[in-house]
Amino acid sequence: MSEAFESPAASRRTVLCGAAAVLAAGGAVAVTGCASSGSGSSSSGSGSAGSAKGGLKDPVVVGPAADIPVGGGKVFREQKVVVTQPSPGTYEAFSAVCTHAGCVVDKVENQLIKCPCHGSTFNATTGARVEGPAPTGLPQYQAEVQGTDIKVSPRSSS
Repeated sequence: MSEAFESPAASRRTVLCGAAAVLAAGGAVAVTGCASSGSGSSSSGSGSAGSAKGGLKDPVVVGPAADIPVGGGKVFREQKVVVTQPSPGTYEAFSAVCTHAGCVVDKVENQLIKCPCHGSTFNATTGARVEGPAPTGLPQYQAEVQGTDIKVSPRSSS
């Protein structure tokens, strides 16, 4: 009788261990999928906010100008835009998608825009690459104050 009692417990243990292995493997596949999707061409993107060049295709109001600290900035993850204010009343906007592997940058500090994935950093005033594996700087957008909000638009081709 003890074999019949222990057999389901062993079976449950086996199933739970197998499920944990499947979940772990699934996570590895998801991570691998993320890394490979952004590493092919840093200039292409398929997000709803992106165009064929991976950038902003339509103007978007990201939020209040008052939320952008002087000497710092704010990342607007949903719009994949980072806005900085290098000096009072001067706003700069860039793609928040790192040119290395397509991760979204996560913060602006010490005049640098920082990517959490592989340590790339970008100049908060120009978007230029400062350090890390990113091959180029962040694409720059046009930022303007519209009422009390910041409107970000693609740069004109002229």
